[in-house]
Amino acid sequence: MPRTTTDNRPELKPVNSGAAAIDIGSKMHMAAVNPASVDIPVRTFGTFTSDLHDLADWFKACGVTSVAMESTGVYWIPVYEILEQRGFDVILVNARYAKNVPGRKTDVSDAAWLRQLHSYGLLRGSFRPDAEIATLRAYLRQREQLVEYAAAHIQHMQKALMEMNLQLHHVVSDITGATGMRIIRAIVGGERNPDVLATYRDVRCHSSTETIRAVLVGNDREEHVFALTQSLELYDTYQAKMLDCDRKLEVLVAALSPKTEKPVGKLSRARIKTKQINAPTFDVRAALYGVVGVDLTEIHGLGPSLALKLIGECGTDLKAWPSAKHFTSWLCLAPGNKISGGKVLSSRTRRSSSRAAALLRLAATTVGRSDTALGAFYRRLSSRAGKAKAVTATARKIAVLFYNTLRHGMSYKDPGADHYEKQYRTRVLANLQRRAKSLGFVLQAIPGDADPAVS
Repeated sequence: MPRTTTDNRPELKPVNSGAAAIDIGSKMHMAAVNPASVDIPVRTFGTFTSDLHDLADWFKACGVTSVAMESTGVYWIPVYEILEQRGFDVILVNARYAKNVPGRKTDVSDAAWLRQLHSYGLLRGSFRPDAEIATLRAYLRQREQLVEYAAAHIQHMQKALMEMNLQLHHVVSDITGATGMRIIRAIVGGERNPDVLATYRDVRCHSSTETIRAVLVGNDREEHVFALTQSLELYDTYQAKMLDCDRKLEVLVAALSPKTEKPVGKLSRARIKTKQINAPTFDVRAALYGVVGVDLTEIHGLGPSLALKLIGECGTDLKAWPSAKHFTSWLCLAPGNKISGGKVLSSRTRRSSSRAAALLRLAATTVGRSDTALGAFYRRLSSRAGKAKAVTATARKIAVLFYNTLRHGMSYKDPGADHYEKQYRTRVLANLQRRAKSLGFVLQAIPGDADPAVS
């Protein structure tokens, strides 16, 4: 058999002559274009807005049509948006996929190598939703930050109460509930009489008035009350800012392009009637139903807020992924396939900082406590392989349901935990019978066992 020489190999030819690349930095950007179009193919630009427009003008003059950029953090966002506005096809490249060749230790060579890879069509851009979803995602992430800031001040209020020895958290489930906030506002307003403070108890509170009065006898030092006052004011400020975000989100969701032109039918009754903590103030479930035409909350583990966040991270149609397998692989929830020499070296899932994957893992943890088919799957796998793997596997199942619901309009109906357990038992018995038959044995049911799968 003749040897394959280098001369016999097909030459790798550029497929994108108008390719350019940018190595993004915090103080400067290194841009590279086709060496055939200009004498100096690599130039340095600043990070001010005027510099970015100069960069776009230089690209236009060099005949650039597509730009690949490599970055970490948020430095790439203004470059991406300005170039996109100027009509360039821009992709953001994961640095892990572009830095596999050693020897390029400078910004100049890095930008030139990135441009060369892009000209050969060897780079794959990271997913970025369209403009309206990107705007929705920005407001959702801003609101999420406000929730975290408000939570920090709840802890500050609780610390101030503890320093005053007012152990309110022992008699109410949440100090930001009706009873807790009435009492805290009264204390900040100057009320110190425990008998009067106990009258602010809400009728739904499980603790009695006498118990609440007992914990409200404390040490009212001025510095502790001052700390409580400031924490309450900051908490109220962030709550007001969250309301501003809710108004923006309500308008944006209503303005989203409907996925289907068909008239949406009547929305069924909500499966969960209790309001979630820190949920938006408008009816998220009805708003999303008007956009996507399906009720995402029918999938167990997906509440209205979590479904809205997933829409903000992934979009409304999921056309960027050809199948559910591509979608779960992008989320790093699918098993890996590290194979060498026909041997599977590892099937571990890849590490990921995806917000969508984190949301699905949260949904998997929640559904694991429910009396559903997904909950039964989680508990069975958790007992066999551990909670970490059970969370990942259940999150993958929820991701597949989410994909099929949005992409294909599937209506999910939970078969129940009993149905799943019965189906699992039937599958195990079938495997045992097949294995016994291969060894020359026949399984027989124990007398009195009414299971029809063994008879």
